[in-house]
Amino acid sequence: MKQAAEELHTLLRERTAKGPISYRDYIELVLYAEGLGYYTQPRDRVGRSAGHDFYTAESLGRVFAQLVCTAAVDLLPAGHAAAHTFVEIAAEPDTSLLRALPEHPFAAQRVIRQGEAIDPAGPVVIFANEWLDALPFHRLIFRDGTWRERGVRVGPDGVLAEVLLDEFTPPVVAAAARLPEIIEDGYQLDWPLEAESALAALLEQDWTGLILLFDYGRTWTSLLQDHPSGTARTYQNHQQGNDLLKSPGTCDITCDVNWTPLLAQMEAADLNQVTLESQESFLVQRAQRAAEAIVRDSAGQFSPDRQTLMELIHPANMGQRFQVLWGRRTP
Repeated sequence: MKQAAEELHTLLRERTAKGPISYRDYIELVLYAEGLGYYTQPRDRVGRSAGHDFYTAESLGRVFAQLVCTAAVDLLPAGHAAAHTFVEIAAEPDTSLLRALPEHPFAAQRVIRQGEAIDPAGPVVIFANEWLDALPFHRLIFRDGTWRERGVRVGPDGVLAEVLLDEFTPPVVAAAARLPEIIEDGYQLDWPLEAESALAALLEQDWTGLILLFDYGRTWTSLLQDHPSGTARTYQNHQQGNDLLKSPGTCDITCDVNWTPLLAQMEAADLNQVTLESQESFLVQRAQRAAEAIVRDSAGQFSPDRQTLMELIHPANMGQRFQVLWGRRTP
């Protein structure tokens, strides 16, 4: 791991030799540089035990899988699940949602891992858990009456440092009209434009069926009103940090998804029933059969499954912090 860190630092020096790079490009390097980035090194990242960096709803195993499968079956027309392939995007190595179940109701399953082409086709259930928040993002700050894009350089002493870029990078230029002209000085915006591009590419594919996107995010209004320090953060050994330049390649870097344009993209692509709701609402309403069975089977006794269900839906745990954006595409 030490050698990987040194090679990654060398790569960063090379990339910044002619000038600073955007945070978006920095994050892409430290997360996804081949064999050197956080997500491309052979290591255990996701899990509840010590030695992992964070855990997700999918880490909760069989109960989460049961709930998602039940929701998918019930959101599709009756009897149609058996004709659909369950496609999971961005699963961790050697894991998948359906692996937690002895059997599933779908025609087949396909797991698309990091770096593989995302090209679902035909009747499918597309499922992604914390895919979009793992994509690179831009960082902006409002200073002296104007928005500036933040970047990264490697100084003569070899130390990573933040700088303000002289001009916006092309993706920010293309979206800059959305930015408010006036906001409080020093307001920071972590802008996940890459997530919009990824969803746009997915919606261009020739598929029908159901799409379920689980993640943590905010509305555009909330990002511009409620988070003056931005939403970017790091995770390492279950500890959250805010220094994105510390220990590159050894920690996760993420920010909240911007749900507003993603929802609009799905509506513009003529998906039906496009809905953004809390994870609590989704699992209680859309996976009602499975949730009720867990509660019923554990009545009057301690139940690990019921405890897991409560962790997934309780507002103080994952229930409100995570959301689900879903919709259906008919032939």
